[in-house]
Amino acid sequence: MKAAVCVGFGQELVIEDVTLAPPGPGELRVKLGACAICHSDIFYIQGAWGGALPSVYGHEAAGIVVECGPGVRHVSPGDHVVVTLIRSCGRCHYCTQGQTVLCESEFPLDRRGPLARANGTALNQGLRTGAFAEEVVVDESQVVTVPKDLPFDVAALLACGVITGVGAVVNDAAVPAGSSVVVIGTGGVGLNAVQGAKLANASPIVAIDLAPSKLAAARLFGASHAIDPRNEDAAATVKSLTGGRGADYVFVTVGAKPAFEQGFGLLAKGGTLVVVGMPATGVMAEFDPGSFAAWGQRMIGSKMGSARVDIDIPRLVALYGEGKIKLDELISGRFPLDGINAAIAGVTRGEALRNVILF
Repeated sequence: MKAAVCVGFGQELVIEDVTLAPPGPGELRVKLGACAICHSDIFYIQGAWGGALPSVYGHEAAGIVVECGPGVRHVSPGDHVVVTLIRSCGRCHYCTQGQTVLCESEFPLDRRGPLARANGTALNQGLRTGAFAEEVVVDESQVVTVPKDLPFDVAALLACGVITGVGAVVNDAAVPAGSSVVVIGTGGVGLNAVQGAKLANASPIVAIDLAPSKLAAARLFGASHAIDPRNEDAAATVKSLTGGRGADYVFVTVGAKPAFEQGFGLLAKGGTLVVVGMPATGVMAEFDPGSFAAWGQRMIGSKMGSARVDIDIPRLVALYGEGKIKLDELISGRFPLDGINAAIAGVTRGEALRNVILF
């Protein structure tokens, strides 16, 4: 099969013929129909978080189960599935608390990746998925069945960007109806945070971004107001929309130091800052702990929207079918595997929300 291999940080990916080991106990093989490009893939490709090379990245995928290893219980060959990076045992401390994204167990696939180059050199299975490839072998816990009439490009979006953005609002922050919400950064994850705020009946919902096209998209996805901080004072505008108080919830969905620090300045007394975006290793942000304590503010981290994929993904599919969330509008472009470098470049330049590789 073919895969897009990262052989050096900051370099273009190389399309190669690679081999894929058969699935072991509790594992399965999926022939992919689509894989979306997430900023996390790009950060790894650029070397922002380090990691082993050579590697196959890609983690926002969907396809058809073609082979199951011993002990697989919940899916069968022919099932259409969303493939996620969330690998969970169901038994550890975090899994039994419903925090499957924090699972602390080690899996056989963590010790021996299924990918190898044609010459036998091992390939790292990036983000536990390695989905910039025609097929993947993953743990059963990483997949969720979806209706067969759901297009693969749409289904792939549910693997990361949608569950992360919506989940940050609905699961992690549990935003009450009527709360004021600000979303900083309206790329793929940020737009889904906007959608989550709309589902929660928040008001107002304020989007902040530097790209006019993304601000226009934020309005389409449910933002009541859109701010380009280069053209207006974001803090003053947010206060004017909230009776002079500031926002009850601020979601920072980009991994940039100025965005985190801006978020603190937009909070109301008793407000909550939700950190969703992940910066490069070593980036530090500053805030005034005195005001933070005196005003009773909170800060929480959000990983993958604390998604329980077997619950959240079917729920999101149902909401999509009811017209209550948008998915098709997230897709900016569709590319073949050999066009992956152009697809990544478009996302990196901020010209796309989600570009999708179709197999």
